[in-house]
Amino acid sequence: MLRLDYRDGRPIYEQVRDGLRRLIITGAIPAGDKLPSVRALSGSLAINPNTIQRAYEALEQEGYAYTVAGKGSFAALPTDVNAGRREELLTRFDAIAQELEYLGLGREELAERILKRRDRE
Repeated sequence: MLRLDYRDGRPIYEQVRDGLRRLIITGAIPAGDKLPSVRALSGSLAINPNTIQRAYEALEQEGYAYTVAGKGSFAALPTDVNAGRREELLTRFDAIAQELEYLGLGREELAERILKRRDRE
């Protein structure tokens, strides 16, 4: 399910958050499905439960998960992901696209890459 890289410079909770986000986005964890409990995931990854809780809180802030008191955390529907997250990603995309253009990638090549990505789905 999730793999941690202890040589990665990112904190463990970010790796857990990113891994869960990827599973939600790809549909490996369908919208509405229950995420593993904090205790179960911390046990399977052999890390502190507080680290898992922090990752779940970050996913909630981004809109990829929600918590039901007494029931646990669940994958959110794509429409539940907030506009702020979309804007954050578009800002990063714009900066990356600008740098790629600076490095010689033409707009046509960039557009072609986006279309290829869409066609793979």
